[in-house]
Amino acid sequence: MQTEKVIDHIVDWLRDYATNAKQKGFVIGVSGGIDSAVTSTLCAKTGLDLLCLEMPIHQAANQSDRASRHIDWLQKNFSNVKRKEVQLTPVFDSLVDAFPPVENEEERFMSLANTRARLRMTSLYYFAALKRYLVAGTGNKVEDFGVGFYTKYGDGGVDLSPIADLMKTEVYAIAKVLGVNEEIIKAAPTDGLWGDDRTDEDQIGASYPELEWAMNMKDEGRTIADFEGREKEVFTIFMKLNTMNQHKMLPIPVCEIPESLK
Repeated sequence: MQTEKVIDHIVDWLRDYATNAKQKGFVIGVSGGIDSAVTSTLCAKTGLDLLCLEMPIHQAANQSDRASRHIDWLQKNFSNVKRKEVQLTPVFDSLVDAFPPVENEEERFMSLANTRARLRMTSLYYFAALKRYLVAGTGNKVEDFGVGFYTKYGDGGVDLSPIADLMKTEVYAIAKVLGVNEEIIKAAPTDGLWGDDRTDEDQIGASYPELEWAMNMKDEGRTIADFEGREKEVFTIFMKLNTMNQHKMLPIPVCEIPESLK
């Protein structure tokens, strides 16, 4: 990958899109992870306004601290960057209290994790409408189009996706050229939706390089029967997630009414 040229291409694309849409800049949720760090830096390089939101919900301190230090770094290097913390923990807790109780709390862990992501999306669009900004997505190619590892109408609810054609390993390569803080580059990827230290790999069962390999194998037309051992295990994980999450990747189905019924 011609990393520096890719960076310039994305920055130009972001600037042109916002200008043509007659928007003043971008708003992005900064989590302390590699994807939001790279995306926010690319947005900052456009010279347009960038609002970085910190939106903790029972967040692990190491994640919040990394996010804060990254925004500090952005503000030292780019005069167009502003920040805002929106404390969503009490909002989330109030919403949970409003829901009917369940017999087994574990049954709704996934629902509540996705609720966190959707509260953050709501906050991002509040500021986007207020400031005439675009919500910049942080999903990469293997997450968005490989395994669907994101929340529908949560972190998947965005106006544009600057890094969605880049594999995770390519995002890391861009991060190094951009000068993103080393602590972010070294941190284990996590979606930060659980209030603990579980990583993406813990949840998925495979690392991003493994998932990228599986995505490439699928594109080549390979099947599970072509592999054995760990490769078979990883390819099975990928294909299961790719299949079950197609509802996130495909357009919303529309029930078309036949002309004869109109």
